[in-house]
Amino acid sequence: MLSEFLQGSTMWGVGLTLAAFAAGTLINRVTKKSVCNPLLLGSLVVVAVLTALRIPYAQYKASAAPVSWLLLPATVSLAVPLYEKWEILRRNAKAILAGIAAGTLTSLASVLLIGWAMGLDHTQFVTLLPKSVTTAISMDVSAELGGIASLTGAVVILTGIVGSLFGEGLFRLLRITDPMAKGVAMGTAAHAIGTSRALEMGETEGAMSGLSIAVAGIMTAILAPVFVGLL
Repeated sequence: MLSEFLQGSTMWGVGLTLAAFAAGTLINRVTKKSVCNPLLLGSLVVVAVLTALRIPYAQYKASAAPVSWLLLPATVSLAVPLYEKWEILRRNAKAILAGIAAGTLTSLASVLLIGWAMGLDHTQFVTLLPKSVTTAISMDVSAELGGIASLTGAVVILTGIVGSLFGEGLFRLLRITDPMAKGVAMGTAAHAIGTSRALEMGETEGAMSGLSIAVAGIMTAILAPVFVGLL
């Protein structure tokens, strides 16, 4: 009966999404463990509920659509810290853009190598290709090129969580201390989830990461068809 009630409700997906994220946030605050990422835990809660109640993902996706609509304005809002650090951006524009370009090419090339090594077919390759850009861009790129957009979204979230968890440790290991370099790396490799972590690291890191999301997204949209032709 609960399953039938939920499926008959228009906005139940929104409620489930918010409740799952709130539960993940609470667990993260209680445990204070970086591995207990609220987005990861929230996703697991949603998967568990849908599986237990045998609710098709398509129905959940339609019901939770209003949450997805917030992705674009949330991404645009990242321009605020960038505006506050405009002078730093202006002075270091060439180096920043070069770093974003290098990160974008590395991301696309790594998926290409994986495709060659594992013998991925066109659909599988395209699904993985835009893994390092925000879902607002990656899912559209994947769908346009013939990939599975919903699976791309899951891969993008996983990529962001991994970058958020291990990015700062990798900086320490490689002795990277420059805040601009950290921000560019986090935004280019781990999109919005990495940017949320970069904002915790510092204002400059957050601003550069926010810029990297937009530029890397544009570069990926332009270069992805080229890499598809190389598989």
